[in-house]
Amino acid sequence: MTEGSPWSLLTAVGLLGVFGYAAAAVAALVRARQAGSRWTGAWAAPGREVARLLVRQRNAVVGSDRLLARIGGALLPVAAIMALLVLPLGGHAISDLSVGVVWFNAMEVLAWVAVWMVGWGSNSAWGVVGANRFLAQGLSYELPHMFALVTVAIGAGSLRVSDIAAAQGGHLWFVVMMPAAFVVFLISVMGFSFWGPFDQAVGRDIVGGVAAQLSGIDRLVFLAGRYLMLTVGSAMTVPFFLGGGAGPFLPGWAWLLVKTAAVLGVLVWAGQWWPTIRMERFAEISWVVLLPVTILQALVVSIFVLVGWM
Repeated sequence: MTEGSPWSLLTAVGLLGVFGYAAAAVAALVRARQAGSRWTGAWAAPGREVARLLVRQRNAVVGSDRLLARIGGALLPVAAIMALLVLPLGGHAISDLSVGVVWFNAMEVLAWVAVWMVGWGSNSAWGVVGANRFLAQGLSYELPHMFALVTVAIGAGSLRVSDIAAAQGGHLWFVVMMPAAFVVFLISVMGFSFWGPFDQAVGRDIVGGVAAQLSGIDRLVFLAGRYLMLTVGSAMTVPFFLGGGAGPFLPGWAWLLVKTAAVLGVLVWAGQWWPTIRMERFAEISWVVLLPVTILQALVVSIFVLVGWM
């Protein structure tokens, strides 16, 4: 695949969709096992849900800003696809930007806007509460997340994602040298996907939150965006911390897919088994624990770079 090729984009988006579907299927499988019900049909569950939502009529809530909510819902999968542009696949990214790390972080922040627009536009108290929860959650994890990204950029001496992956070739992967940044990054991936313990935006206690008034194609697009954000976050973990396409026997693109599947599987499993964390508790942990730890991690890596150990 060559950089900027339309086929590269189509292939990447297709793989993103396949992995997103697989994540939804695994989540359905885990839920079925937790409930003690039959799970043999879990792999087809996302397909049945897609078919159901495609034929279901959209809700028409009096006083809602439907345009705002629909733009927000569509913005979520668009942000995931735009973030995918800087992912090195087969040795080249679709758009190998010199500021790829910044681009990825900007697309992740765009998810804040998308979720807030859906919640505010629904004209529902539960939607607004869910949207504000998501903003509070984002403010809590964003600074540690940014320091985690800064740490890998310092270690590689570049903001280009392909350079970060290449810097780990023949050396220890960054997950070994930057374990705190790795853990914080995974937490952030679940956070901006409002997944698992960070699903306050769509919590059951607020009747689905930002998704409470969504139905039909609107709900389908929104939920698809959520799974795509989780998938692209898992994929970006590979060049940032797991050596990119480095590995024996298989070509680089195959190792990228294998590692992405492994990270995605862990996050889906963790999201289904870990209970939801209360917003004030997460904010406390983030500001008191995660932020100082990631700053210290960035400082240590900076010293290693200065003395020539990296």
